[in-house]
Amino acid sequence: MTIDRYADAVDGLSPGHGEVETAELAVTDDVLVKAFALGPGATLDAHEHDDATNVFHVLEGEPTVIREDEGESLAAPAVVLNERGTVHGARNDTDERAVITASLCPLP
Repeated sequence: MTIDRYADAVDGLSPGHGEVETAELAVTDDVLVKAFALGPGATLDAHEHDDATNVFHVLEGEPTVIREDEGESLAAPAVVLNERGTVHGARNDTDERAVITASLCPLP
């Protein structure tokens, strides 16, 4: 048994075109770490968290990360800090799966 939760969580994720599949990697009373597998052409809708900081880790592929009204294509590995109240999201403009994790803490 391994202490790494990533491989077991995302190996089974196989989103089709325009689809997003998710897996929870860690859930406690004060933190949530969730994986988002974006298929080609998929979008993780822009949103905000007023009461929590959100950190994206780009682990596979080259998604475009959205912050406020701007997007930037980032290749894995990359880390993006989304402060409280910052509108953020992602999209996959490539033909390959892209995977990001989002860490949300503290939980509201």
